[in-house]
Amino acid sequence: MPEIPTRPARPVRPAVLADEAALGELDRSTWSTLHAVMPKPQPPYAPFFDDRHRPEDILVAEVEKGAGAVCLAGYLRLVPPTPLACNAHVRQIQGLAVADWARGRGVARTLLRAAVAAARSDGANRMTLRVLGHNAPARALYESEGFAVEGVLPGEFFLGGRYVDDVMMGRSLAP
Repeated sequence: MPEIPTRPARPVRPAVLADEAALGELDRSTWSTLHAVMPKPQPPYAPFFDDRHRPEDILVAEVEKGAGAVCLAGYLRLVPPTPLACNAHVRQIQGLAVADWARGRGVARTLLRAAVAAARSDGANRMTLRVLGHNAPARALYESEGFAVEGVLPGEFFLGGRYVDDVMMGRSLAP
């Protein structure tokens, strides 16, 4: 586990191919039924980047460790929800992970705000996401950043021995 950085987060940046190993490790180390519906990853691990998960769709947050060294603290995947022209004005968050050591330091909030800015600069005027109903910390964060519940699929997933709601949230990107 990396040392806990003490310097402030650097600006969020787009991912690059060289981030693949660190992003894959972050994804595996943060896996939990609190937010994941896919089974726990097992070796051999699939690549983090593929045709549906491209570096240009990922925003990365880093934290300075000192002496110029940085540590990957989290990522957010932001994509158009479909290839249809009729909803090209929407961006969807399809993944958000923050390293355990970086939680409570504003990394997720920084990533969300960077995603809103990126979506606006790309011409989007709406943002959506899906979150599991029992993920109270994530839902509270999203609500504090202007997202509202727009729909619920009750008992959509069976995780950890219980049925869990799939909650759809969205927000306007109008200034």
